Amino acid sequence: MTPTVQVGEVRIGGGGLVLIAGPCVIESESLVLKTVESLRKITGDTKIPLIFKSSFDKANRSSLSSFRGPGLQRGLKILRRVREEFGLPVLSDVHREEEIEAAAEVLDILQVPAFLCRQTDFLTAVARSGRPVNVKKGQFMAPADMRNVVEKIRKAGNDQIVLTERGSTFGYNNLVADMRSLPTMRNLGVPVIFDGTHSVQLPGGQGSSSGGQREFVPTLTRAAVAAGVDGIFLEVHPDPDRALCDGPNMLALKSLPDLLRQVTEIHAVVHERESEKL
Repeated sequence: MTPTVQVGEVRIGGGGLVLIAGPCVIESESLVLKTVESLRKITGDTKIPLIFKSSFDKANRSSLSSFRGPGLQRGLKILRRVREEFGLPVLSDVHREEEIEAAAEVLDILQVPAFLCRQTDFLTAVARSGRPVNVKKGQFMAPADMRNVVEKIRKAGNDQIVLTERGSTFGYNNLVADMRSLPTMRNLGVPVIFDGTHSVQLPGGQGSSSGGQREFVPTLTRAAVAAGVDGIFLEVHPDPDRALCDGPNMLALKSLPDLLRQVTEIHAVVHERESEKL
C-alpha cells in the first residue's frame, strides 16, 4: 500500500483517489470563489476529496507580457479565504525561497514547479517549511531519476512528499504522457498524482504563449487512473477560452462532472483488483 500524505482533511494515498483542481492562476477573487463553489458541489456529488489549487504568481510564463497573477500577498489572502470559508485545503506553487515562509502560513501543501524540481537548495528550503510538498516532475526528467528529488526532501527532514506527472518533452512544443512513469514513481514510496491538463500542453506552441489540446484531457486522465494513481490534477475554468493563463489546455468546469464519474468508476475497479492481490 502506498504511504499516505495528509493535506488538511484530505489524505493522499492509501487506496483513495483525490482531486487537485482550480484555475491555473488567480485571475480575480470573484472568479476563484465562483470556481470553488462549483467545485465543491461537483466533488460533493461524486464523493471525491478536493484540494483547491490556483497560483498567486506564474513566474515561468512564455512572454514578459503574459499575465502572472495578483502576487504573493494578495494571492495568499484569497487562498486563505478559500481555506477558511469553504473548509478546503489549498495548494499553490512557490518559485523563490523568499516566498516559502509566508506561503507555508496559508497553504496546506506547497508545490514545486517542474522547472525547479532539480534545484537542491530550493527543494531543501521547501521541505523545511514543515508543510507537505508536491513536486511536479520536470519535463526533462526520467521518472526513475525523481528518486534523487525524493531523497533531497527526505534528508531535509520531510517525508510528506507527493510527485506529480505532467508529461515529458517530445521534440519541440510538445509533451507526451508515458504511463510507465506512474508505477515507476509510485515505487519510490510516495503517492503519485497525474496532471491531466499540463500533460496536453504545447509549451510555447503559440509563439508568445503555450498552446494545448484539451480534447485529450479525458483520454489521458482515464488512462492514468486505470494505470493506478492516487489522485488527478486538473486545472479548470468556467470559460477556458477567455482564461488569462493556460486556456488551451484547461478543462471547462461543465465538463468536469462527467469525467469525475468516469474516473471514480475506473478507480473502483482498479482498487478492487489491487485489494485482491494483497
